[in-house]
Amino acid sequence: MAYKGPISQRQRRFGEELQRLRTAAGLSAPEAGALVGMKGPAVSHTEAGRITLNPERLETWLDAYGCTDPAYRAKLADMGRSSGKGWWTNFADRVPTLLLDLAEADHSAASMDNFETFYVPGLLQVPAYIEAIFEDADQHRKLDVEAEIEFRKQRQRILTDLPRREFRFVIHETALRMRFPGDAVMRQQLVHLLEISELPNISIQVLPFTAAQKPPSTGPFVLFDPGAQALSTVVVDHPSHTEYLGDQHSIEIYRRTFNQLSELALPPVDQSLTTPSSRDSWGLIRHLLYLLQA
Repeated sequence: MAYKGPISQRQRRFGEELQRLRTAAGLSAPEAGALVGMKGPAVSHTEAGRITLNPERLETWLDAYGCTDPAYRAKLADMGRSSGKGWWTNFADRVPTLLLDLAEADHSAASMDNFETFYVPGLLQVPAYIEAIFEDADQHRKLDVEAEIEFRKQRQRILTDLPRREFRFVIHETALRMRFPGDAVMRQQLVHLLEISELPNISIQVLPFTAAQKPPSTGPFVLFDPGAQALSTVVVDHPSHTEYLGDQHSIEIYRRTFNQLSELALPPVDQSLTTPSSRDSWGLIRHLLYLLQA
């Protein structure tokens, strides 16, 4: 059955994985189709994310392609049978498609690694900070902007709705020194970072100006891991667009990059272990709070 409406990032990734597995197994589209009673063009449409694939056909293909990783098979099956519907569906006609794709990636993630340079990560932003980001938006898009603000607030629920999810954030000190929201809002934002870091599934680190080693060259990115590393996705923000990367080479580069950033950053906020003489993320955030109050 063909999908109705635009093809989501999840649907594209599902199809790309099927094509990658088939190609690695040395089978043509007609040969793969013959295994499940499909013609070659239907296989191509499936691999382009344009039509659905029932679970029985998927299992037949995975067997034929020599795919034996149980975690990968299970997560790929989840990806294929997902309806794509969730809380974000209510925003389908009000926010850009890329935000809907992001929410779907959130929903399926078992863990998330996020590096930010100039802004506090969206999942950690307080409402007043979110509003400050959008306050200079084009007034002709006022309704859309209001929807995007509400969308971001709704998205933050993933931090607490399933505590088993793991979130790691590395934030450059630059983002914590920005004054564009106003001092009162930044104080509120910094306090929120300290409070939310108390959740056991959230790690917040600050990459300080005083880092002793050269950090890897990168802009903001998020790495989503659904519980099968081969199905991880990297989301990279560019000035003109947002890019989704799912090839193994890119995933490995960004996973290694995040780990390097984490090693260079100050130890995570952990108020139970902090001492007056320690140099960690908690201490730096507290120092920045003091500067705002001075």
